Amino acid sequence: MDIHAYNRAAWNHRVATGNKWTVPVGPEAIAAARAGRVDFLLTPTRFVPARWLPPLADCRVLCLASGGGQQGPLFAAAGARVTVFDLSPGQLEQDRRTALREGLVIETVDGDMADLSCFADASFDLIVHPCSNCFVPNVLPVWREAARVLRPGGALLAGFMNPVHALFDEFESQQGKLEVRYAIPYSDLTSLSAEQRQRYIDQNEPLVFGHTLEDLIGGQLAAGLVLTDFFEDRDPQTPLSRYIDSFIATRAIKPIRNGPCSS
Repeated sequence: MDIHAYNRAAWNHRVATGNKWTVPVGPEAIAAARAGRVDFLLTPTRFVPARWLPPLADCRVLCLASGGGQQGPLFAAAGARVTVFDLSPGQLEQDRRTALREGLVIETVDGDMADLSCFADASFDLIVHPCSNCFVPNVLPVWREAARVLRPGGALLAGFMNPVHALFDEFESQQGKLEVRYAIPYSDLTSLSAEQRQRYIDQNEPLVFGHTLEDLIGGQLAAGLVLTDFFEDRDPQTPLSRYIDSFIATRAIKPIRNGPCSS
């Protein structure tokens, strides 16, 4: 199966059906960002601390796998030069519509988050990568490419699922049943039966992958980044949230060569 093509169509379907991660921010959030308060999410509910952000005026920001009009317009309203990169034309259209509505300038690029070859080295000062790398089979190229296009001293802000999230059957979890069924790393392509996978496909659900912490955190370090902060979050709509925060956000920087790390 061509995962990129399938998930592209699945996310276009989510836009058409009004999934909450495809609904752009409203004028109030844009006004707040223009006034200097950028409240945005990498994980389901917890806003990213303001201290994680550099000065945004003229900052070159890449919103990586971050279409939907939820992050990019806020950074543009705060004065940044924003590029939104996403596999879904429908998601990118949400950013364009929001930019037109608010009089903002946003560049949109359609592509695979694991291949940023359209960008030169050190093209961006800040990369904002919400919880979307669960839709690629291998997260390591995502970190390597992010590190390559980030300037020395720049920051990568990333959200991802704790691997524990993939231990349980999603449909059973929605019914309140939590029973460990799958091993990590997890893949909808190989961990599910053909019947289970077809159920996802019939519902136009994106196919997901549960990566190890070694790849999610160690992969950033292996790409040459340095972690400076993190927090955990939960999705209150899932039974698992009664027991553990199953989402993680990290702040990592690209060290300045032959000099101290930026903070």
